[in-house]
Amino acid sequence: MFGLFSAFLAAAHALTMAVHSTLAVFLGPVSAAATIAFLTLAARVLTLPLSYLQVRGEKIRARLAPQLYALRERYGHNPERLVAKTRELYAREGASPFAGCLPALAQAPMFTLLYTLFTVPEIDGSANALLALPFAGTPLGSTLPRILASGDLGALPVFAALLAALAAVAWANRRWLTLPALSAAPAAGQPTPVPAFVTYLPFLTVVIAAFVPLASGIYLVTSTTWTVVERLTLRRLVRVD
Repeated sequence: MFGLFSAFLAAAHALTMAVHSTLAVFLGPVSAAATIAFLTLAARVLTLPLSYLQVRGEKIRARLAPQLYALRERYGHNPERLVAKTRELYAREGASPFAGCLPALAQAPMFTLLYTLFTVPEIDGSANALLALPFAGTPLGSTLPRILASGDLGALPVFAALLAALAAVAWANRRWLTLPALSAAPAAGQPTPVPAFVTYLPFLTVVIAAFVPLASGIYLVTSTTWTVVERLTLRRLVRVD
C-alpha cells in the first residue's frame, strides 16, 4: 500500500513541476503559489460530484431527523428494533444513513496525497523540488518556527498574510456553515447540545498553517476557501424533496 502511495506521490510531484514550468512562463514570481492553487482547485473540481452527494446526504438526514428522533424515543430500549425501523425509514425514503459520509471518505485519499506532496521534504528518495521554489522571496519549504528561530524576519509578512487569510476563511466557515447547521439541529428534533468549542474547529487550520511549510499553508487557504464557496452554493442548489 505504501509503495503504491509513493508511486502516486512521485507521479503527482512530476505533474506539479510540469505545471509550474508552464505557469512560470506566464505568471513569473507567483507561479509557485499559482501551481499549488491550480492543482488544489483541479482536485476539488474532480471531487465535486462526491461533494454533491455529501451535501445531498446531509440534507436527507436533516429531513429525516424528526422521524429518526421519534424512532429513538419509541424504540431506544430495544436496539435491534431501532436498527430495523431505522433501515425501514431510509429504505422507504430511498436513502442511506451513510449517504453523507461515504463521499467524504472517498475524497480523503486525494486530499491526503496533495497535503503530503506539499509537506514532505523528500519524494522517491530525492529532495522535494517544489519546496525549494520561492513565493514572494520565501521558499515554499519555509516554516514560521524556522523563520522565527533564524531571526530572518523578511518572510514574516508572507506568513502573516497567509494566517490572516486562513483566519478570515475560518470565520466565514463558522459564520455561514457551522453555526447555521448547529442552529438547525434542534429544530430538526436533535436535542443533543453541541459544545461551544466545536464551532471554532475551523480555526484549527490557522494553527496548523503556523507550523507546516508555506506550500501546505497555500494549499490549506485554497482548499478551505473552496469548501466555503462550494458548500454555500450546493446547499442552495441541491434539492431532496
